[in-house]
Amino acid sequence: MDERQPSPAIAQLHARVERLLLRHNELLRTNALLTERLQGLEAERDQLRQRLHDATQRIDKLLARLDQTPSLSGEPDSQA
Repeated sequence: MDERQPSPAIAQLHARVERLLLRHNELLRTNALLTERLQGLEAERDQLRQRLHDATQRIDKLLARLDQTPSLSGEPDSQA
């Protein structure tokens, strides 16, 4: 066997390692993109949570104001 020619098993192993390295790099890029997307979605979620919280507070304040107003139970208004 010539020293310059690798055996077929080594050549196959080398090709497989090269494919695995390419796949590994693809997965690293995919993971980075997914991580970036996840961070964006988490930021959007947090913003929506804050908006929901703010809206809930506004509604609670409106309900509290309604509770403080005189009822419309048919009784004459004391100011009229």
